Amino acid sequence: MAPLTRRRATEDHVPTDIMGIYYEQRASAGLIISEATNISLQAVGYMNSPGIFTQQQVEAWKPITKAVHKKGGLIFMQLWHVGRVSHPLLQPNNQLPVSSSAVKASGVINTSEGHKIMVTPIALKTDEIPGIVNDYKNASLNAIDAGFDGVEIHGANGYLPDQFLHDGSNKRTDEYGGTIQNRCRFVLEIVEECCKAIGSGRVGIRLSPSGIYKDMFDSNPVVLYEYLINELNDYDLAYLHLMEPYQALEPAEKYTKYLKEVTPYFRKIYNGPLITNVGFNFESGNKIIEDGHADMVAFGKLFISNPDLVERFAKGAPLNPWNTDTFYYGGEKGYIDYPFLDD
Repeated sequence: MAPLTRRRATEDHVPTDIMGIYYEQRASAGLIISEATNISLQAVGYMNSPGIFTQQQVEAWKPITKAVHKKGGLIFMQLWHVGRVSHPLLQPNNQLPVSSSAVKASGVINTSEGHKIMVTPIALKTDEIPGIVNDYKNASLNAIDAGFDGVEIHGANGYLPDQFLHDGSNKRTDEYGGTIQNRCRFVLEIVEECCKAIGSGRVGIRLSPSGIYKDMFDSNPVVLYEYLINELNDYDLAYLHLMEPYQALEPAEKYTKYLKEVTPYFRKIYNGPLITNVGFNFESGNKIIEDGHADMVAFGKLFISNPDLVERFAKGAPLNPWNTDTFYYGGEKGYIDYPFLDD
């Protein structure tokens, strides 16, 4: 089950009881990757998203992981820092969000005062970066304390690690900017510290090599990810989780260097377990595994509306349609009330 932001936590980013029901319902997935979970207050960009940086949050996650394990499932926590994809109304003391550089993303973001235009972030100082790497390390330790089987570093979708990787958002001139090696440094330091803290077999990472969400752009994305993914071979990670493009690469002339099929290309480079995600169904999911391009397929929206997706696949049963109106925020409706086959 792919990570899925659902925004059912409290205003203080504490997991709630219905979140426990939601994950327990989907434990047959085998491996659940949790919704993106904030590693600090500074990391927050979405209201009512859960955290893993206070003891109260750790304690609230414990019955959730226990419920999944009781049903025979495994669950990894996705670790999240949104970087520039935030707003002062979502930040501690109304501070500006941070990023690799002071480069603004277009669009709006939802706040307690409604939708607001994105702001220009503050470029992190070189000596501030180790503190954020340490936040990832502490979050990984807290996740294990909360009963998770491992963590997935969210390095995709235009959030902070992605903002360091791409030269469209990273204009730094220190050791974290300029060359591909320097732009990958932040991500690799996070991987290194999380592996040291909880063991490399409990650490995965999610990347979106052809992702353009939130204005992400790189002048040479294939070479960038060839380097990064080859470096990841040095760690005995639980897995690498690759996202296929989920937005049209338009205008085409801007994205001529972007891959339209990601997983088969990088399968030739990465030596460890590989998960693929985005747009798969039962037939196409089986095919990419049979073709040797991936070891596992993660399903997202299908698990939102089908808590027993595994059983439905096995029986060839019809699938419940999802309701996009209840994806983000709310209560039980569109969250834990989708029918099972037995219903």
